[in-house]
Amino acid sequence: MTGSAGFEHWAPGEQILWRYRGNGSSDVHICRPVTVVRDTDELLAVWMAPGTECVKPVLADGTPVHREPLATRYTVPRTTVRAHWSGTGVLKLARPGDAWSVWLFWEQGWQFRNWYVNLEEPHLRWSGGIDSEDHFLDIAVQPDRSWYWLDEDEFDQARTAGLMGEDQARLVRAAGLEAVEVIRAWGPPYSDGWEDWRPDPRWPVPELPADWNRTPAPTSA
Repeated sequence: MTGSAGFEHWAPGEQILWRYRGNGSSDVHICRPVTVVRDTDELLAVWMAPGTECVKPVLADGTPVHREPLATRYTVPRTTVRAHWSGTGVLKLARPGDAWSVWLFWEQGWQFRNWYVNLEEPHLRWSGGIDSEDHFLDIAVQPDRSWYWLDEDEFDQARTAGLMGEDQARLVRAAGLEAVEVIRAWGPPYSDGWEDWRPDPRWPVPELPADWNRTPAPTSA
């Protein structure tokens, strides 16, 4: 179905790719196959199931990125590897045009843990999914409605390493403050009851396609 925004909506249960380009690069370095939960003009909601095979960046020698000292984390050579998502599943929510998405995490047994606001480029939709670019800075939101910034050190280091200019950094921080205002007002999606949502048990775990890094053909939007 074509929405008022001019693009085809995916149906619940369809499988798409949620991807991130490397900062300052057109190459995809994160790819996560997901299942569509809801896709409207106002919201895209997708489910990343436990055990999903994804693509993630690592250092050229295979070392996990987070183990590299912060001072050189963004300057040493990298590559990508296939790996399975080891945690519980993640529900991801994105509104068209927002410079962030909101993720929901649960513990084992569906005990809700927290919301996570990932600051990023507004999504580019294409026939096989959505593309974005991560902006390093994040926000954790707890069930008691408290919140705090995450990865401010990585945000600062990315600027030092030249991955983000000062003008862009100001825009990212402004987007973060806009996201904080939604949290303080306890607006959607926090007020929508998504923490009680559960996936359809009939949904299979999506497979990572061989051409996961293909160049997208943009939609009409």
